[in-house]
Amino acid sequence: MTDALALAAELVAIPSVTKDEGKVVDFVARWLVTRGWNVTVQEVTPGRGNVWATRKGGGVTLSTHLDTVPPFVAPRAEGDRLYGRGSCDAKGIAAAMMTAADRLVAEGEERVDLLFVVGEERGSDGARLANQLPATSRFLINGEPTESTLASGCKGALRITLRTRGREAHSAYAELGDSAITPMARLLLDMDTLVLPIDPVLGATTVNVGTIRGGSEANIVPGECEAELMVRVVGEPEPVKIAFEAWVAGRAEVTYPAFTPAQRFSEVPGFAMKAFAYTTDAPLLSNWGRPMLFGPGSITVAHTPDEFIDTVELRASVDTYMRLVRTLLAS
Repeated sequence: MTDALALAAELVAIPSVTKDEGKVVDFVARWLVTRGWNVTVQEVTPGRGNVWATRKGGGVTLSTHLDTVPPFVAPRAEGDRLYGRGSCDAKGIAAAMMTAADRLVAEGEERVDLLFVVGEERGSDGARLANQLPATSRFLINGEPTESTLASGCKGALRITLRTRGREAHSAYAELGDSAITPMARLLLDMDTLVLPIDPVLGATTVNVGTIRGGSEANIVPGECEAELMVRVVGEPEPVKIAFEAWVAGRAEVTYPAFTPAQRFSEVPGFAMKAFAYTTDAPLLSNWGRPMLFGPGSITVAHTPDEFIDTVELRASVDTYMRLVRTLLAS
């Protein structure tokens, strides 16, 4: 019988930063094929793709993502924790899903599918394409770290790019140029004046300035500066866009490269629920059935150097996924 912890360690040991997921996709596809699953690898871009494994269909799909944020951090076990990049976000979850599905099949329940996508950490190109597959499931259980609690809702994400432009000049005669970095710095320092929507369940809209890039050399007055922002939205994007454009007031160019909507989830009898502030692929997989969100681990350690998952919680989540599937199939 497959051990979810051992499988999770194998997955974490395979580097799979977004856009470079080919090796982990190959591992997962081969693992499923050897266990008798009907496996489709849907190419997203050359060398990387989504993995869809099915039996009879018409039931519940367990789904999460195989890509991670950079940099790669190798797995290590310490006490009751498995450390490493992706241990909780979301390779530990993938291992629990694979183990749960395999055990359900061994018990005779074949109305379970598995869908593992790429690209979730940067734009969700995998999920967007996976929604074109001929899915037959009635329910989708998306996997993200929810501390082993069903989610009642999660925020959406709106990526915003700000650009300021200047005029390059030799730094010895800076007065002949016009720095693009200075107005960007002033603009971002003014962010406290932004007024953004608040939702009674999902809470406040939040903004993170993720990257700033400007200039080319220290001895050149910078001609361009760019900042990438991630806004965690609690409703429709239009009010956020209106607020940003009023706040920018012509001080920068504003574009919106990607958007994933916020989502509310249905209750499942016998399972506790709470809301989460992050964004998932679930809204982009609308053809895969009524969605819900569940996974072991805490988002508070995801994307950190010390990312980990509790090994007891990881193994317990296998039983919870099985119980969720049975409950949904019986409804």
